Amino acid sequence: MPLKWEEDRVPEKCLPRDQTLDKAQLEQLAVSAMKEHRALLASDQLVYEEWTRASEDPSVPPFVQQSLQEEYLSRQRRSEAQQERLSDLIEALGFVPALPEAKTQTSD
Repeated sequence: MPLKWEEDRVPEKCLPRDQTLDKAQLEQLAVSAMKEHRALLASDQLVYEEWTRASEDPSVPPFVQQSLQEEYLSRQRRSEAQQERLSDLIEALGFVPALPEAKTQTSD
């Protein structure tokens, strides 16, 4: 069921603490959720890489491999829940907001 705007307010399904947000506040929340999602994906990737390295190394005890696998799967569940929340926010907003450019250092 698509989320709809009513009087320029956000559907309660999208709100973090039973608050009503206007469109500008929702956009800020969506940008924050997008940044959080990217950070989660990056950290999940590191755990995945460590798990695959451990799985390929016969000197790594099986309990360590199991622990890394469980951590990765747990992170995937958290990422999935966060992605659903982000999707709800974007759907309520009606567009994907642009993320501010990451500041990069350049040598002059």
